[in-house]
Amino acid sequence: MMTPKELFERRKRRSRASLQKKSEGRPRLSVFRSGKHIYVQVIDDVQGKTLAAASSIDAELKGQIKTGADIAAAQAVGKLIAQRAQAAGVSAVVFDRGGYIYHGRVKALADAAREGGLSF
Repeated sequence: MMTPKELFERRKRRSRASLQKKSEGRPRLSVFRSGKHIYVQVIDDVQGKTLAAASSIDAELKGQIKTGADIAAAQAVGKLIAQRAQAAGVSAVVFDRGGYIYHGRVKALADAAREGGLSF
């Protein structure tokens, strides 16, 4: 029987393999969700570089959000990453949810990034 961590890693690998086939050279919007915060990066896998990053622990968001572990924080981080990605010249990405279910904080972050101007 597989442990929950192994199952998570399996889902993450499966998700990334699917994204690599569909990416067509677009950067990857990668999400990491912890118990207290949410982090997101725009990664160019060809060059192996992070183009933009945002999280619920950024100084810009500290006064605006109550906690980093709710949907409101995820929405604020989504808007912030959209601004930073556009400043870096990125407008189209592929959304990498990792091993997480597309629900709750992950979905809120994705919807806010779309509203901010990123297309995926």
